[in-house]
Amino acid sequence: MQITKRNVELRVDGSLMRVYVAAPKAAGKYPGIVFYSDIYQLGDPMIRLANYLAGYGYVVAAPEIFHRIEPVGLVIEPDDLGRMRGNDDARRTSVADYDADCHAVIEFLKGESAVSPNQIGTLGFCIGGHLAFRAAFKSEIRACVCCYPTGIPSGKLGKEVADTIQRVSEIKGEMLMVFGTLDPHIPESDRQIIIKAIENANIPHQVFLYEAEHTFMRDDGYRYDSSATTFAWSEIVTFLERIFALLSLRQI
Repeated sequence: MQITKRNVELRVDGSLMRVYVAAPKAAGKYPGIVFYSDIYQLGDPMIRLANYLAGYGYVVAAPEIFHRIEPVGLVIEPDDLGRMRGNDDARRTSVADYDADCHAVIEFLKGESAVSPNQIGTLGFCIGGHLAFRAAFKSEIRACVCCYPTGIPSGKLGKEVADTIQRVSEIKGEMLMVFGTLDPHIPESDRQIIIKAIENANIPHQVFLYEAEHTFMRDDGYRYDSSATTFAWSEIVTFLERIFALLSLRQI
């Protein structure tokens, strides 16, 4: 499916938040996806992932997560200095600000003529996986995909300790979790805490484990694993198609 690409401007608490939007070119109504990047913001690897998803028939809206701190359009280099900068930006952003951004993107998608307002999901990577998990607290989110989400058991996300793990019962949609078993940032103990919390809250979910490292779906790094990425995308696409197809049937 061919796609269109554009940048839109949203204002959140007085801050200009650039949102990259990739959408199917053909006219119609499509599910909307709140798409969260890793700490390096919207560089080419993240844009390629957003475009890939849009090509399956989704309006994908990807906000710059550090817009209150960094200039519009700033891409953080994925090197040692960039990692320090991104992590510092994360520590300087409040959890409430992340949540406010989520609300703004959801409202944007609901107002888009190409989006079915009752078919909204979220997907994120690394810190974005944590943000996607929190986005699932919103009643509009029907499907949530978290790829190697960091900081959920510990609450490490922003200035404050995030209450994410304590709020799992607020999730109304279905979850899909993607982990790398060689990922030191999300060890087995953390994975089990997340999975057990989802199970205890009776949230419909799927968990996929790959013998891969952290950020294995980012195609510009030494940890990229094309095979694991292909398998993960297959499960993600199947998951989203199933949920939104069921929602479409219920609306008929």
